[in-house]
Formats: sequence, C-alpha cells, structure tokens
Amino acid sequence: MVCPVITLTTDFGLKDAYVAEMKAVILSICPNALIVDVSHQIEKFNIRMGAFVLASASPYFPEGTIHVAVIDPGVGTERQHVLVETGKGYFIGPDNGVLTLAVRNAGGVLHVRRITDKHFMRSKVSNTFHGRDVFAPVAAHLARGRLAKEFGPEIGKIAVPEFARVSKRRDALIGEVVHIDDFGNIITNFREKEVALVGYKPTIMVKLRNTKLKLKFCKTYADVERKEPLTLIGSHDFFEISVNQGNAAEIFEIKVGEKVTLYRH
Repeated sequence: MVCPVITLTTDFGLKDAYVAEMKAVILSICPNALIVDVSHQIEKFNIRMGAFVLASASPYFPEGTIHVAVIDPGVGTERQHVLVETGKGYFIGPDNGVLTLAVRNAGGVLHVRRITDKHFMRSKVSNTFHGRDVFAPVAAHLARGRLAKEFGPEIGKIAVPEFARVSKRRDALIGEVVHIDDFGNIITNFREKEVALVGYKPTIMVKLRNTKLKLKFCKTYADVERKEPLTLIGSHDFFEISVNQGNAAEIFEIKVGEKVTLYRH
C-alpha cells in the first residue's frame, strides 16, 4: 500500500527520543509512510514560530499530504485535538493556533473535525505526549485510507490566535511581527492582498514602535543600495521589512510579537 507524505513539525528537538517515538508509531500503522521532518527545532512552546514554519513549508508538498504539528504547551488540558481537511491536504494537531497560518494557505478549509474516536489513538494515552499517542496514530490511520469523518465530529472552526489577526482601520492595517529570520528580516503577518488595500507602489508608510517610516516597496533586496531599508513580499508571501545586506531587526530594534502598522497612501 502506498501511503501519502506525513510531515512533522515540533519543538521536541533531536536530543531525546520523542521524534523517533512518533515515527515508530506512524510506521507501525502505515509501514510505507514517507515521513518528512519540517523542523524539530522550533523554540520551546513557541506556537507563533511553529505556525510560521509550517505555513512556510506546507504549500510545497504534494496534494494529499498530512501535516502534523505539535507545539503544545497546553498538552493534557481541555484544549481540543483537531483534524483540518483542506483543498490541498490535512493538518493535525492541538487547537491552539499552530495550524492557523498554514491552513489559510491550503486551498480553503473543507472540514474541521475534533478528534475523539479512541480507536485511532494508542490504547494508553499519556497526559503529556499527545504527539505520540494521539496525533501520530491519527495521521497514520488517515494515510492508510480511513476517512476524515471517522475521527470525530465536525466543528465550526479552529482557533485564531492574536498573531494571525490583522485589524483594519479606515486608513491603516495593524498586524504584528510573526518571525525574524537568520538574516534579520522582519516578517509580518500581512499577506500581499492585505497590503494592496493600503497601496504600496512605489513606497509604503510603515510604523514600527513609535516611528513612522516611508520605505520603498521592492521586488528584491538588491533594488536598494547596500544597508538601505526596504519592504517587499518575501518568498513565503508575507510582507517583510528588510535592509539590503543588513539586519533590519537589529537596526530597528524590533522583536517578534511587536505591532506593525501600514498606512494608506
């Protein structure tokens, strides 16, 4: 039997056996599964970072891919286990916001289901390791051909965390920094279609902390001189504030989670 791709995104690291245990459970149910590690180096408990990394990688996988994301500081609490069926694939994990950005990229939500059927979980479910005991076996059973509707009842929607929200005002959009990459690029939660609402050619007004900046909107980093700031839509379709061959986050003293405002021309 040929199984679809199953991806794993966690904050487990590689020092311990946690990732191997998840893979072992998957392979014991679906031996032909192709398991791809997106990342296991997400900062501990950092749901925002996990959401961004998953959203960045997931669009490039084949249709029908099953994505499992486990950044779960609320493991063992009343937060729900969810299975999201989209036009391109499936997303499995805790309903704490880690799936939200990726789901938005995935061809539209078809169904959101709460995972409740214990037949698809391990017989003994730990209170502290749902990645192994719930999410991994659900992904494997789904890969073997079980229907999404078998795993539990349909619910209205998944949680939308603050970092996934964009507020619209009459003359501005308010979002936040979701990620700062190794180059120091300031990556926001604005998408191109949202930036277009305020107008962005050839320049755009951006507020970082208490400073308003009029920055050039570019196609590439090299469209401005070395060490000059710019904005663009990055390779993952998020609006970025950057400095050509420089570290924008250090220059503007900006951290993940801080607010960013775009003003209409």
